[in-house]
Amino acid sequence: MEKEQMKIVIIGHIDHGKSTLIGRLLFETNSIPQSTVDEVKKICEELGKEMEFSYLLDSLEEEREQNITIDTTQIFFNTDKRDYVIIDAPGHVEFIKNMVTGASQAEAAILIVDVNEGVKEQTKRHAYIIKMLGIKQIIVVVNKMDSVDFDSDKFNKIKNDVSRFLNELDIEPRFIIPISALRGSNVAKRYDNVGWYNGLSLLEALGTLDAKGVLSHKSLRFPIQDVYKIKGETLPVGKVEAGTLKQGDEVIFLPSNKKSKIKSIEVWNRNKIEAEAGESIGITLDKPLFIKRGDIMCSGSLPKITDKFNATIFWMSNQPVMVNEKLILKCVTQEIKCILEKIKNKINTSTLEVIGKNCEELCKTEVGDVIIKTEKPIVMGSFNDLECLGRFVLIKDDDTVAGGVVPR
Repeated sequence: MEKEQMKIVIIGHIDHGKSTLIGRLLFETNSIPQSTVDEVKKICEELGKEMEFSYLLDSLEEEREQNITIDTTQIFFNTDKRDYVIIDAPGHVEFIKNMVTGASQAEAAILIVDVNEGVKEQTKRHAYIIKMLGIKQIIVVVNKMDSVDFDSDKFNKIKNDVSRFLNELDIEPRFIIPISALRGSNVAKRYDNVGWYNGLSLLEALGTLDAKGVLSHKSLRFPIQDVYKIKGETLPVGKVEAGTLKQGDEVIFLPSNKKSKIKSIEVWNRNKIEAEAGESIGITLDKPLFIKRGDIMCSGSLPKITDKFNATIFWMSNQPVMVNEKLILKCVTQEIKCILEKIKNKINTSTLEVIGKNCEELCKTEVGDVIIKTEKPIVMGSFNDLECLGRFVLIKDDDTVAGGVVPR
């Protein structure tokens, strides 16, 4: 039986110890080759340093460049209970691009804060982003506690500061844990030498979180990725994002409202009786229909078809966006021209202050509550109901300039 999988993201201000923590997690869970560990130890000894766990991540970065071992945005480690995937990104702009555009969506976040520096600008911005993306399971780790001899007063000060800030975002962290990523204290095992802390280690805390529930119980959502012609048969293909389908099921294609029945479900030149969320398949229909990439095959309760909707977007481009400026919107396999019809307000993601209402432009790292008008009807829905139809990116000149979600 396969272990369940959980996708997490580690966020926080630069130099607060993210790379060291990832390296330590890989080391403690034996998720990195011993030869790599030995090599890093040797390098550190030659440099007259103690073991630098961030070097383990650097070693993986080199492997990535050669397309060896791991994916470009994902790092893997495992425990007896489950497999974990860290969605990795070097900075806040890359982070939001990976989180919004990537195939994986984090179910939990680890917010890392340096005990000496406390809450900084990127701490606030990253927290705002995960709030915007609907990630509710958050663990805060207060790092570098070894540098203050695990002083409880200094930990409690940072804990109170972080709690106060997250409370402004309506975020209640599941745990706030004092750690030393460098020493391994409270990362995999509890650090018994600190009498004032009797809570869980980071890995123990991760084990208490809920992995994303299977989406098979929801209504069918099957975005068409492509349409092939094979031996005279039309074969739409894609990934089942939610729900299940069986041979003989009646389905509807949106936004055209064309209906048909499933004649067969195809996987690698063989038939299946049924398919469920998470599976990539092809289908044939009982009657010919003109179907194209971007159509959404559905059954059960139907999503909304609209050409105007409210959204929250995070602007990433150096160039500001103006009201009525032409952009491309991508949501699952849908791609359509659009404009920002209205910027209702915008927020500074460092201070969380509303810095303008009914604005004419949105600048880099600002979040805007906007109204988007599309050239043609598009299938959208609330991010809280189903992420794939409530999450999108905006494109300009072939570059991803914003990520967004459709609120409830």
